[in-house]
Amino acid sequence: MAASDKRQKPGSTLLTVVIAFTANALVAAAKSVAAVLTGSASMTAEAAHSWADTGNQVFLFMAERRSRRPRDKSHPMGYGREAYVWSMFAAFGLFTAGAVVSIMHGIQQFIEPEPASDFLVAYVVLAVAFVLEGASFVQAFRQTREAAHELDRNTLEQVLISSDPTLRAVFAEDAAALVGLVIAFGGVFLRQVTGSPLPDAVGSIIVGVLLAVVAVVLIDRNRRFLVGQGVTPDIERSMSRRLLEHRDIARLTYLHMEFVGPRKLYLVAAVDLQGDHPEHEVAVVLRRIESELEDHETVEEAVLTLATPDETALRF
Repeated sequence: MAASDKRQKPGSTLLTVVIAFTANALVAAAKSVAAVLTGSASMTAEAAHSWADTGNQVFLFMAERRSRRPRDKSHPMGYGREAYVWSMFAAFGLFTAGAVVSIMHGIQQFIEPEPASDFLVAYVVLAVAFVLEGASFVQAFRQTREAAHELDRNTLEQVLISSDPTLRAVFAEDAAALVGLVIAFGGVFLRQVTGSPLPDAVGSIIVGVLLAVVAVVLIDRNRRFLVGQGVTPDIERSMSRRLLEHRDIARLTYLHMEFVGPRKLYLVAAVDLQGDHPEHEVAVVLRRIESELEDHETVEEAVLTLATPDETALRF
């Protein structure tokens, strides 16, 4: 992560969010028209899903913008964790406006089926939606794959453990959207073939369950980062090597890191300095090393203390 996040430009995630918003807004409008014309429960569920995704992109845009504000006296660790707060709102929105509405509409179709027609309209809209959602997903997939490649991870692993909640949300929502479109197609097709509203209603409920699962996963990941997510072993190894390669550091006996925002770390370390500095020079050297560490894009704040002679050096 340290290497990939260093190379990843902040604007790349914002571009991914903008593309997702545009695609979702167009798809939501088209699905809504199709839902009214066809009376399909699956299309109604998909329309609710897309409107939820469109609204969520606003939250994700806020997450990306507000989390990049520089730190100040009232927020000494910066505003990075705002990204997880706004991404949490987006996940709750996906659950309530997407999952709950889809499931409730599917159940309603079981109880009081509505007539359906104009199936061709539904197929055309689903095809167009698949193209637009696919374009958004390709952007999110490409950005995630680049980050995963830098860390020798697979793409799905990077989605789950990345410190970037907006990219994770766009990736997950677009993937769920593509799966949902396939489910909706199946529900509409089976209703047209069988004449029964049951497959369409089941399709709506399955879409809702899918969105609920995605929302719960996103909520859990944001919760973990909000309460102080530790770093993965590869990040710890990367940072320890960077410290030990510093010209003034001879030994590292303690290292603590946690995320305080997307691609932002709070670092505390105990080190043994090279040579035998006079007491009045030690603080100066430590402050200089801290400043050099904070010049790195991924370190929001660094705090260094002196290691005692009896402490065991860390091995990575």
